[in-house]
Parts: sequence; C-alpha cells; structure tokens
Amino acid sequence: MKRTWKLLSFYIVILLLTDLIAGCAGVPSVHDPDAVVEYQQANDPAEPTNRVVFHVNRGVNTMVFKPAARGYRAVPHLLRDMIHNFLTNWREPLVFIHDMLQGEFKRAGETAARFATNTALGFFGVGDVALAGLNIPHHDEDMGQTLAVWNVREGPYIVLPLFGPSNARDAVGRLVDCFLDPISLVTTIPTAASIGKMSVSGIDHLERHLDMLDDLERTSLDYYVSLRTLYRQHRAAEISNGRYKMIRDDLSYDSAAPKALLQSDRTAYP
Repeated sequence: MKRTWKLLSFYIVILLLTDLIAGCAGVPSVHDPDAVVEYQQANDPAEPTNRVVFHVNRGVNTMVFKPAARGYRAVPHLLRDMIHNFLTNWREPLVFIHDMLQGEFKRAGETAARFATNTALGFFGVGDVALAGLNIPHHDEDMGQTLAVWNVREGPYIVLPLFGPSNARDAVGRLVDCFLDPISLVTTIPTAASIGKMSVSGIDHLERHLDMLDDLERTSLDYYVSLRTLYRQHRAAEISNGRYKMIRDDLSYDSAAPKALLQSDRTAYP
C-alpha cells in the first residue's frame, strides 16, 4: 500500500505540474492561424517544461542507459532471447486482462494459450513455444490502450522523468498497470521485483532498438519533435492493433529507422 501511494503521488504531482505550467505557457495569437493550427496539432501546451525533462532524460540515457544496453550486448544472443521471452511471458496475464476489457476475446484466447503453452512447455517462458510450434505471436496491450478503446481522450503530451514520451491517458494507464504487474503480485518483495523487472525490461528493449534510435537522433532536425510524433504513431498503431501504419510527413528527420520502430513490438524511448 505504501508503494501504491508513492507511485500515485508521483503521477499526480507530474500531472498537476504539467497542467499548471501549461496554463502559463504562451498560446499563439489568433492573428497567426498557421501557428494556432500547429499548436493544436502538437497538443503539447507544456512544451518548454517537456523539453527540459526531455534533455535531462537524454543526458541520463547517454550516460547510463545506452552504455548499459551496449554492455548487455556482450551477453550471448541466445541468452538475451531467453530473457526477452521470459519477460514477455510474464506480461501475458496483464495483456489478457486488457484483451478482455477491450472485448477482444479471440486475442484474449490467444494470449491465454501463449501463457499456458510457454509456461508449461517453454520452461516458464524462456522458450517461445507458442510462436515456434503454434504460430501464435505475442501482441501487447496496456491500460492506456484500454482507455483509448473506451474513448478516453489522450490529453496533453507529457515527457515523464526517466519514462519519456507519454500523455495524460497513458500516464494514468502506466500507474494502473504498475498495480496489476503479475511479478509484483506473486512475489514477497513486490517493490524490488517490480523495479528489477522494469530495469531489465528497459535495457532489453533499448538494446533491441539502440541502433535505430541512434540513427533517428543523428538524422533528426529536431529530435524532440521526431520522438513526439513517433510516439503518437506508435501508440496509434498499438491501439488499432497494427492497422495504423502511416508514416506522417511532418517528422523532422530523413531515416528508415522510424518505420522499423513503429512496427516493432514495443518501442523504447529515451
């Protein structure tokens, strides 16, 4: 319960500060219609503060997370795949819950089959038997996607400390998913287990997309805007179960990496 209140307080403070700063942020003059349209499309009223958080995250990413991800590459590829499969498998119960909440009963059945098969025959998930033997691929769901299916608006764009790109809806969804994390529910030390799982999972995802993110950063005219747009496209693809595949022409980069990132299973962001 203590952990719950700490997390809840953290996100409430973040959202309140965002709203406060957004209210103080400059809104374009109505006499500049192009600027007004751009402002509304960005849906980023707290951009000055978001950029500060973004640059702090970028610094931490450069000094800590990227070196850790590169060091993680020293681990044999087979072992990295086993770790990735294990982490994915123990997320399946949460995916199943959201499949059901979204009325995606066929996908819920596939998720249940994946979890049962990989847990029983894949040594608790280190082997993806469901994919190799039954051709049932993993798909990801979370509370942010469920809220979107329930027609909850995404709210303003937010850059969260350490977690990176988000919005009001996804920030609340992330909080709910922290409580539903199966690792924290079945262990006697939920806080340590959740932090450990989150850390390993984050390094795993970053390592898988490290080269593409480096390419995006190198070729972006404005890395902040590129990530903001990419994040929204990635979330739109997840919410639509992969049916949203467009690459908008307002991204400020010239790279093939974003398309690969958009179509990946779970994108890692600085």
